[in-house]
Amino acid sequence: MSVDKILGEWKKGTFKPVYWLEGEEPYFIDQVMDHAEHRILNESEAAFNLTVFYGRDADWAAVINSCRRYPMFAERQVVLLKEAQQMRDIEKLEGYIENPLSSTVFVVSYKEKKVDGRSKLAKTLKQKGEVFTTKKIYESQLPEWASQMVQKHGLTINQKALFLLVDHIGNDLARIQNEIEKLAVNLGVRKNITEDDIENYIGVSKEFNVFELQDAVARKDLPKAVRIIQYFKANPKAAPIQMILPALYNFFSKVYMIFGAGSTDEKSLAGSLGINPYFIKDYILASRNYQYQGVEKILLLLHEYNLRSVGVNDAGTDDAGLLKELVVKMMG
Repeated sequence: MSVDKILGEWKKGTFKPVYWLEGEEPYFIDQVMDHAEHRILNESEAAFNLTVFYGRDADWAAVINSCRRYPMFAERQVVLLKEAQQMRDIEKLEGYIENPLSSTVFVVSYKEKKVDGRSKLAKTLKQKGEVFTTKKIYESQLPEWASQMVQKHGLTINQKALFLLVDHIGNDLARIQNEIEKLAVNLGVRKNITEDDIENYIGVSKEFNVFELQDAVARKDLPKAVRIIQYFKANPKAAPIQMILPALYNFFSKVYMIFGAGSTDEKSLAGSLGINPYFIKDYILASRNYQYQGVEKILLLLHEYNLRSVGVNDAGTDDAGLLKELVVKMMG
């Protein structure tokens, strides 16, 4: 079951007695928990019929006793157990889940992991409750997800601005949403987000960022690459080396895949590489500029300089020095 389906049923007044929200992506779990806490009951109903527990401090008997209470002056009560992965003796909730009260909506947030599928608790949840398991979305899916979030706010965004946003924030859905909401406020009556807006309101330079460094390397533009590295040296928080090297490795790993793709069709290549078709030309250009052996050499260099960046076989070269050495060798 998806977030939209759960919330859709709730909005129609259809509830199951137990919801177990688990998995790696906290954003979707928080969405459901927030709705359960603030939307199922109105303000006057919540005063008597909303109970919130936190796993670290919760006692399993107290949680069950709350779930077994009947609602006061309302059709139902809501009991929330947040951060349930930190709760001791959580398996003892199984007794209540086996025979839940229909007038209680019990919602459990079990983040970063899944309940052991072999346990009695898991089997009971499957039979008696609604289990919602979340997964981290892939990097290749982030632009589409962010674009949909932009549309939900009644806005549009150009491709470069979209990838600047996603590249800067990474796989943090809650932060992406917060930044889009900030942009929506700052744009005023204007509806299109540009790279200038990303620079002005989020603080990502449209000229000096990992995305532009990657483009410079792909095009074998050494002067541009060095200028960007100099900017990073003067602004260490803009793009630490621990963020730059994985980004370059990810880019050239996909470039490497082109040689074995068996197709020159851009749309087909974009699909097999898991990237947005808008940027496939950059990958194709890099494959032509470096050829098979050059890309293979680059991947080995990236591995070497990743080790050097953490002090392996390096006497203490600063990050900018390492990056300059690296791009010279890559382009050489």
